[in-house]
Amino acid sequence: MTPRAPAPPTERVQAPRGPSLVVLTGRETVRRVRPRTSRRLDLRLLVPVAVVWPVVAFWGLVGPIWLVATVALTALATGVLSAVVGTAGTGGTAGRLARDTRARRPSVRARGRAAALRDLAALCAVLALLLGAAVGHRAVRTAGPVGDLATDRAVVTVRATVAGDPRAVRNGSGGTAGGQDRAHAPSVSVVRLDVTQVAGRGRSSMVTAPVLVVGRGPQWSTLRWHDEVEVVLRLGPAEPGDDVVAVATPKGAVRVVGGAGGVFAAADAVRQRFRSATDALWPDARGLVPALVVGDTSQTPPDLTAAMLATGLSHLSAVSGSNVTFVLAAVVWLCGLVGVRRRWRPPVAALGLLGFVILARPEPSVVRAAVMGLVGLLALSTSRRRAGIPALSAAIVVLLVWDPWLSRSFGFALSSIATLGLLVLARPWGRTISRRLPDRLKPLGPVLAISIAAQAVCAPVVVPLQGSVSVVAVLANLLAAPFVAPTTVVGVGVALVSVVWVQGASWLAWVAALPAQAIAAVARWCAELPFGSIAWGDSAEAAVLLAVLTAAVVAAAPWAWFRTRHRPTVAVAVVVLAVGFAAPTTPIAWPPPGWAVIACDVGQGDGLVVDNGGGHVVVIDTGPDPEPMRACLDRIGVTAVDLVVLTHYHADHVGGLPAVLERPVAEIRASPVLDPPAEAARVARLAAAGRIPLGELRAGERFTVGAVSADVWWPARRIDAGSVPNNGSVVLTMHVHGLTVLLAGDIEREAAAQVLHESQLDPQRWGRIDVLKVAHHGSSNRDDRILDHVDGRVALISVGKGNDYGHPAPATMKALQERGFEVHRTDLEGDVAVVTDGDEVRAVSG
Repeated sequence: MTPRAPAPPTERVQAPRGPSLVVLTGRETVRRVRPRTSRRLDLRLLVPVAVVWPVVAFWGLVGPIWLVATVALTALATGVLSAVVGTAGTGGTAGRLARDTRARRPSVRARGRAAALRDLAALCAVLALLLGAAVGHRAVRTAGPVGDLATDRAVVTVRATVAGDPRAVRNGSGGTAGGQDRAHAPSVSVVRLDVTQVAGRGRSSMVTAPVLVVGRGPQWSTLRWHDEVEVVLRLGPAEPGDDVVAVATPKGAVRVVGGAGGVFAAADAVRQRFRSATDALWPDARGLVPALVVGDTSQTPPDLTAAMLATGLSHLSAVSGSNVTFVLAAVVWLCGLVGVRRRWRPPVAALGLLGFVILARPEPSVVRAAVMGLVGLLALSTSRRRAGIPALSAAIVVLLVWDPWLSRSFGFALSSIATLGLLVLARPWGRTISRRLPDRLKPLGPVLAISIAAQAVCAPVVVPLQGSVSVVAVLANLLAAPFVAPTTVVGVGVALVSVVWVQGASWLAWVAALPAQAIAAVARWCAELPFGSIAWGDSAEAAVLLAVLTAAVVAAAPWAWFRTRHRPTVAVAVVVLAVGFAAPTTPIAWPPPGWAVIACDVGQGDGLVVDNGGGHVVVIDTGPDPEPMRACLDRIGVTAVDLVVLTHYHADHVGGLPAVLERPVAEIRASPVLDPPAEAARVARLAAAGRIPLGELRAGERFTVGAVSADVWWPARRIDAGSVPNNGSVVLTMHVHGLTVLLAGDIEREAAAQVLHESQLDPQRWGRIDVLKVAHHGSSNRDDRILDHVDGRVALISVGKGNDYGHPAPATMKALQERGFEVHRTDLEGDVAVVTDGDEVRAVSG
């Protein structure tokens, strides 16, 4: 018997660049051993970006340019020195170790010192780069006379380019005001202009300065992106750190002297044909299909916009990273369908992305969405997932160099943080959730993980905007997710078909309309759910607290799950106890029965609420800060705001508007005197963001909102005496529950005299006044003759405790007391409600 030859020895072979080890026995492959790869996140660039970002946002854009430049140069020198020292130190250590035959590798201390120097060099490099970019952009924007002219509130003639589509907010239709159809009243448009030439004060200069214009009338709402215009403007200073040099109001008609040409004109034509192709759809679909495809929200119904904002779906109605991801995925799928080779698909996808950006307008928000969409695709790629965080960090740096004012943008912050959550949390959470779901539901794991991760990481950033934490956002996004992709992809097809055949595109649009209607239905249904949000506060401390609690919940979730499985009774008890503490409670005695008007304690400012029945109210002014106004509305139990009246644009009357806009708001109407222009522009932007009609009130108008009606007595004209904004206050008598309340805004003696003159022209309309809201917090700059026209003897003074203005003035208090008024002050009594039972009028303190 011939003995068997011995088997060759086992040989371990590793391919030079392969991902695995192959164990071979002779010619037969026994098994493949994949080496362990590090699961540590690569934070070497992310940490410097996270540290430098707030420095740029809160100091680099507002600090003195020379000081910011000095810090940037110092950081650059420190970074270079750290890199040189770190490299030299590592080289010296290596040299000594090479001579020392007993040493195999650098010591722990040497390696730690070298790593620390590298981290310091990276931090200094990012700091120098971003601060240097901020200095350069600010130097270019402030070169020239625009800033000084804005400080002087000069009237100038400018030549400029329209830098973005006008955000036009049309007046609400229905009802009449002063005998005129309110649907035909002038609309308000917020338009950003890139000024290239300015002429004023006897000289003309070439500049590069962005200016925000608040214009009225269709001529502003019909401007197109990249139009060349000439217009006369009254400039006003912008807020420090704002992304514009000045805020302006037009003094004449705007003249279009040129338009966008070439590919941009073609893109504008496509948008117009796309809008025409969707005109016949249901109202919700007509608004959502263009919004999801190209960010065109001009046709979205205001109530749908409010519902999407309340349910965390508002990101769908703007060009976002998810839109970009769907578009790229559709392009790649089409490439495979028509047989494009794999090597050519990335360039084709890049061309498709470029076309999408041009179609949606290459504005900062769209470019940001395109970049974040690319990073999001990288996050979903299995083979390149570890490169996701460095790619995200690099993308943030590039975008902040391109536009440093993105560092102050909530949209950019939300997009970046949502992408980070997708990179870090979506995959592991998806696997964990899938393991605990039945087999048929396991594919829902990644979908749930994406929604939960996005909500968890974005909530601390959203809180300063909304003051509340949405409870239904995860559910709403989960329910809407299956309908977003078909709406977007089919919508892109509608846009392409509309280029050659609008009628055919209109037929195809109905295919996109079905999932769009489903998204709208989800938004409306979730918005009506009870306890859809938890009031949290909008301060920085509230945001930090939520971030800490979120991190604690994420860290403790595995332990809590383990304990819940072994001790379910204790877990249920903890949940019940937590819900008991967190459940909102309402004082039984507030608001008092029969209340008609409540003067909210908002500090040094005005904020009044008028009852319109069933949780609906009319709000007159909103105080200086959101939190006091939000607390007042919460105590009253307000569910909807039928009208907001802003008597004038001083911050102590409009600063709390974001808190009011957290609830569904039907309309805003304000003084036609757009002064101060920065606050007027802020209100217009808030209204445009919420798709809320913004109109104006003038002397002679009458309007009715539900059970509340009003007569407007002022302003009839602009008074350039005293305080222009104060004398431009809306003065009206409001009729509610049989009472007449005179709301005098902040008028001073000049406007008060005109109010008396106007009212005497028609004494029958003045009627009996039961309650007076004293003008200007009880200021001594008054006309006492107006007090003699008040029949009732209840006077409300909305004023801040310990204010620096001396309000209410002793002379004003004396004048009220001499006439027998019962004076109630918010600084002494808190919220003050005016109550009537039909025969008696009295004030009740909260």
